[in-house]
Amino acid sequence: MEPVRVVTGRAVPLDRTDVDTDQIIPSDWLKRIERTGFGAGLFSEWRDDRDFVLNRPEHAGASILVAGPNFGVGSSREHAVWALVDYGFAAVISPKFGDIFHSNSTRSGLVLAQVTPEIDRQLLDLISADPSLEVTVDVERRTVEVPVAGIEAPFIIDDVSRDRLLRGLDDIGVTFTHAAEIDSFEAARPEWLPELSA
Repeated sequence: MEPVRVVTGRAVPLDRTDVDTDQIIPSDWLKRIERTGFGAGLFSEWRDDRDFVLNRPEHAGASILVAGPNFGVGSSREHAVWALVDYGFAAVISPKFGDIFHSNSTRSGLVLAQVTPEIDRQLLDLISADPSLEVTVDVERRTVEVPVAGIEAPFIIDDVSRDRLLRGLDDIGVTFTHAAEIDSFEAARPEWLPELSA
């Protein structure tokens, strides 16, 4: 996983509340055994509607998703995060995220910026009116910014998630930060215990 300090790009306004992981990536897509290719299935049932926001050409190539409250609730499917990342999103902004979705996102390098409902509404309205606006999500400073609109708002991110993103650490990376302690522990193990293979 690569470190993430700042995400800047155009945004997609998904003005819907309570978007669950089944809607983010429908169950038909869960038969895949790889971690890639899920972007094609992102919101696939909604994308049948040609007016759905992701089908609009002005939002092609956007890297930030601005959603309504309670984004990523529902089942624990990690595929939802994989679909968002595979599609090209590097950050999601919302007033509230599902807990398991939040945990899965941090492990995959997807930045979740939890803003106030007022800032979220302002962003949704601004982007709907002008899809060319650039939004910046600054993990280091914990801010969401739209300079041309005079927006610089703090967002909530816990210290552990922020540190993992800034250092580019997935679960295996976190384990490797303790390599010296693991080696020391293994060196002191009694010889009669079985060895762990790498």
